[in-house]
This record gives sequence, C-alpha cells and structure tokens, in this order.
Amino acid sequence: MFHTLSSSRIQGTALRVIRRFPQSRLLSAVASVPADVPEEIFKKRNIGISAHVDSGKTTLTERILFYTGRINAIHDVKGKDGVGAKMDSMDLEREKGITIQSAATFCEWGDNHINIIDTPGHVDFTIEVERALRVLDGGVLVLCGVSGVQSQSLTVDRQMKRYNVPRVAFINKLDRTGSNPDKVIEDLKERLKLNAAAVQIPIGLEGDHKGVIDLVREKMLIFEGDNGEVINEQEIPDDMKSLVEEKRMELIEKVGDVDEEIGEIFLMEETPTIEELQAGIRRSTIKCEFVPVFMGSAFKNKGVQPLLDGVVDYLPAPHEKRNVALDLDNDEAEVEVTCSSTDPLIALAFKLEEGKFGQLTYMRVYQGTLKRGGFITNVSTGKKIKVPRIVRMHSDDMEEIDEAGAGEVVAMFGIDCSSMDSFSDGTANLAMTSMFVPEPVMSLAIKMDKNSNQANFGKALAKFGKEDPTLRISTDPISKQTILSGMGELHLEVYIERMKREYDVHVEVGQPSVNYKETVTSKTEFNYVHKKQTGGSGQYAKVIGYIEPLEELEGDEKREEQFEFDNRVIGTNIPPEFIPSCEKGARDSMEKGGLIGCEVQNMRVALTDGQSHAVDSSDMAFRICMSAAVREAMKKANPQILEPIMKLEVVAPQEFQGTIVSGLNRRMGLIQSSDITEDASVQIVADMPLANMFGYSTDLRSITQGKGEFTMEYFDHMPVTRDVQTDLIKKHLEEKD
Repeated sequence: MFHTLSSSRIQGTALRVIRRFPQSRLLSAVASVPADVPEEIFKKRNIGISAHVDSGKTTLTERILFYTGRINAIHDVKGKDGVGAKMDSMDLEREKGITIQSAATFCEWGDNHINIIDTPGHVDFTIEVERALRVLDGGVLVLCGVSGVQSQSLTVDRQMKRYNVPRVAFINKLDRTGSNPDKVIEDLKERLKLNAAAVQIPIGLEGDHKGVIDLVREKMLIFEGDNGEVINEQEIPDDMKSLVEEKRMELIEKVGDVDEEIGEIFLMEETPTIEELQAGIRRSTIKCEFVPVFMGSAFKNKGVQPLLDGVVDYLPAPHEKRNVALDLDNDEAEVEVTCSSTDPLIALAFKLEEGKFGQLTYMRVYQGTLKRGGFITNVSTGKKIKVPRIVRMHSDDMEEIDEAGAGEVVAMFGIDCSSMDSFSDGTANLAMTSMFVPEPVMSLAIKMDKNSNQANFGKALAKFGKEDPTLRISTDPISKQTILSGMGELHLEVYIERMKREYDVHVEVGQPSVNYKETVTSKTEFNYVHKKQTGGSGQYAKVIGYIEPLEELEGDEKREEQFEFDNRVIGTNIPPEFIPSCEKGARDSMEKGGLIGCEVQNMRVALTDGQSHAVDSSDMAFRICMSAAVREAMKKANPQILEPIMKLEVVAPQEFQGTIVSGLNRRMGLIQSSDITEDASVQIVADMPLANMFGYSTDLRSITQGKGEFTMEYFDHMPVTRDVQTDLIKKHLEEKD
C-alpha cells in the first residue's frame, strides 16, 4: 500500500490557494447524469501524456505525482541523484534519459481520480503511444516552448486523431532561452490544423518566467515555495490588462466558432460568464473541435497545478467518450459501451509485461466490474479464466485491489493472453476493436554467442515478441539466421541490451538491413492454365485477368490496405466457391516479388474470366494457378523496388548549417526546409533513404562537436534509383547462388 500522508499538506495547500468551481456545476452544463452511471464515474479521468522526444513529458508527470501527494520528493529524469524519475523504472531508461516503455500510475486531485500513462517520445517506441491512446479518454500534448511542433508531435497528433482522443496542450520549457508560446500556438494551427487557443498567458519568459495569467477566471497565478507548491493568486496588473482582454476575446472567438452557445453570446456582443465559458470549452474539447492551451515550465515547477485543473475541467469522464464494441454473434455489428459497472463486463488487454510474478496484463475496463476471484472469458480464444490478482500500477510499484469498475485502468497477474484481447463475463460475445500496428522498417541478423544459454535466448525472443507488436522475429530461409525487425536502430539496440541484462544472453549483431518492397508500374494482362495429372483426379484451373498499380491518394493520405482484389467474373466459368481461393492465391504472390524477393505492395489484381473442370478443379488448383499467373504477370509489369524514406529533423547550432546540409546531400537526402529557431539554432527537415542513415548519429556528433541532435520517423516507401535497383538485384542473385 502507498502512504501519502507526508504529502497531503502540499495537495491541500494547492487546493486552498487556487479557488475551484464545483465540478457538479460544470458537468450539469455539459451532460445530464444517466441514472445507471454512478457519480464516481464523473470524477474519473484517464489521460495519456504524449509529445516529441525530450519535450518534458516524464518531468511533467513527476511534478503531477508530487503535487497530488503520490511521491514525497522530486527526482531528475536522468537519475543524476541516483534515484531517477518515478515513471522511468528501467535502468536503461534512467541511463539514456528517455522513456522506452509506457508506464501507468494514478493520483487524486481534489475529489477526482486520475489514471495517467506516461508514453515515450521517440519514434522507435511509437507503439507504446499507439496502445495508450487506444484505451485512454483524453490526452495532454506536451510541446517544447522553443522548438514548438516537431516531427514526433505530428505523429502523436495523427494517433490522437485516429482514436478521436480529446486533448489539451501544454507548452513546456518557457524558462528556456528563445521560448515563444505565440509561435507554438501558430504551429498548432498551421502544422497540426487544430482549432487551438491559449487559456493562459505567461508572466515573463526565459529567466523571468514567474507564473501564468488564467484567461478564463482573469486571475494572475505566481508559483512560489521551494517546489512551486504555494500559488499566490493576485489581481491582474494594469499594464497587462489590455493584453489579457485581447487574448480572452481571441479565446471566446475560437470557442464560439465551434460551440453554438458561446457563438450566440459572442454574436450578441455580450461576454460569457466564467461558468459559461468553461462549459463551452469543455463541450468543444470533448467533441475534438477545440484544443485549450496551457503554459508553464515543469522543470521549474510552474503551471502544473492549473494544468491538472484543466484536465478535470475540460477532458472527458469515461462515459463521455464514445466507445463501441463489436457483436461477434451479429456480423460484428457495433454496440455502444454503456460505461456502467452493473452491465456485462467488457475489458481490453492493451499491454503485456513479463514481471517477477509472471505475465502482467494491463487492462482497461470499459463496462461492468472486474472482481478478484471471479471468472472472465477471453473472447478471442473462448477460454474461461479465474482472476487471481488485480493491482493498480504506480510505475513499477503495485497496490492490490479487490475489484475495478467501469472506466478503470488496472493490471492483472497470471492471465495468459495476447495484446488487444477482449474479455467478457461470458454473458455477451462482444469484442473491442484493435489498434493500428505500423510495419517495421529495419532488420538485424542476430546470432547467439557460444557461452549463452539457448533456452534463455528463445525465452527472451518469445517474451519481447509478445510484449511489442512492432518487433518481428523471423528466420532467414537461406542462411537460417534469426532476423530481428523493428522501428529503427535504437528500438533494436534496446532489445539486444535487454537480452544481455535480463536473460544474460550475449548476441553477435550482423549488418543492419533495410525492409525493401516491390511494386508494379504498368497494367499487364495474364492468361494462365495450371494442369497436373498424376493418376486419379488431377488439378486443373485457368484464370484470365490483369494486374495494375493502385491509384495515388490525394495529399498526405496513406493507404491502410496495399492490395486490392477485384472479382469481375461474369457467369460461372469459375464457380463462385473458387473465387476466395483465387484471392488467396493472389495474396500469396504478394509475399515475394520477382526482383529481390521482397513483399509486393500497391497493386490491384482483377480476375475477369477463367475455366474449370468438373472433376479436376479444386480450391488448391485455383490458388496455385492464380499465384503463378500473378507472379508471371508481375515480371512483365515494369516492377520497381521501393525503399523506406524517413522524415529526418536535425537541430544544431547555426554555425554548423553548411556542414550538415552537405552531409545530408552526400547521403542522398532531399532538404524540405531549413529554419532558424528562437534560440539561434538551425532546424533542418529532410527526406532521407533509411539505407543511407546507418552511422549518421556518429557523423552528426563528429561534425557538430557533439552539439547536434536528430530524430527521424518513417514517412513512406519510394522508388529507388535505377543504379541502386541494379545493385540490389545483383546482390540478391549472388546471395541466392
């Protein structure tokens, strides 16, 4: 159990100094209370803290835990004091100063219960952000006050939009040289296309940053005390009143654009009351039509408590975020989740971890109640399981509980399941939808050294593969080597290091390889007969059709499905029962292209006609026939090799700009933009082939005297140049021989 008495005085002080509006008044303006939803549901918040790497997410979470009384002292992220931030519990996280795994915790703010998941900012661990946002009701998007919207901010924004997650923004690091919150808000509007406006303005920037002015309540908040726990609420000074009035009108106008009630008040040239404005911001935020922007400096202990107020005031309670389950008994029809603890149980396992007591399964309870000692059913496997232990997580610490109601995020021990498995109490066959899993972009050949234990090697691979859906383990059919595929160099490096530390398995690492793909560039027809007679009934199938590349989508839109099968057969030349086998055969042919044996994408296969035999035709015959027909057609359709292109962002002092640009040009990078930031650094964005990125971190450190840093994320697969394609084909043939 956790003991928080020593910090309760801090929390009490913060709540006494900041006057809060009763939550019941706010909620009554937004939503009526359903009779079957207990009042505690209204006081729950499930939030994720997400941002670009090194924007201050874990530092912010550390302050939240301190002000809410969950921890007694604040510790540094990089563990310089030998302790490290509470949410970075892995030794690797404390050594590198980055978050690698998402970590869950919970806290109380006033009479509200908040579940928090702190997520990684590095693109290599983007699946941790994906799985957190899939199950959470709201998010805090943290932005650096100097750099503004960065590459991973764009990725997090896409993920939030994918799962319709309402969010508030927090502009952090306003104590740093060059901080400019106005530029960051402009970035939110221009680059992320968000309807965003400040609900606070800072009092001083850089070394003079002392606090914020609350635009909704029109009060000045100065943060004092050793850890910013004393909040001095004052009236706005005369010299700032005109700026506050201007920014408050801008806020009302932005909310009025999307909220009918505030819009009417604005058009009548009246001023909304504090309660009306808060209710309008809340309604618009929950509908994902507005993003309120908070400000401060987590490291300097400023602006965190008002952000917590914003989480409670503007982000949804579990019942206010629409969630649907799929009825597996009714053709996967959508069923709205009620968020009532008395209805049949619906829960989702969204994250797995191997702990000292066995597999730890993180669960989000959407509906019903999960009870210790009760029985639940895994909807995917139909297996009935007894719930042995339920715990609330506080990073790597646990607090045992007897039950968890709707809207809770908890963990269970001793449950054997996969990530994204749904659970019910057995009365309804309902499953929650899964999450989007990006394809890996880099592979490494690994080989266990002679002194390591083979059994531990197998255990480590099985555990990591189960934990992380973006980590793929396979065996090369020719060399018989184990291939580890992931999201980048750091991603694979972390797992190799974890093998050594957690399982005492030392591996030799081969040259990194890039996950190339193939595609076709022209329409080609096929007319293929598969005939085999071996005595008795043989195999016969004939297929006629064509293959062609899929059309380009407009703008930055990406295809979820890279293959289309178009059945254009009229009549019964191919009996309808064989059409699914033809589609399977076409999909089989996509697994290996004819140039270098890589996966084929961006292709449509149209089946127009064919022929069957009353005795010799079968599912297998048509599957083999279609696969061979498409493979043969691909060779004539001007096939092309595609390579992964990364969106690269380099930040370094301005004097190194020329050297960095020439280095990127040598690596065949395409410069997209080059800007000077407020702190006189240069920010270069470029599209770079992943194959040319190996060793870049060492090069960048060398040419910038260790002052430069870069981040990259997967952008798209693009055609390679003709000479590169020739070299790749030649290398593939040599390996094959």
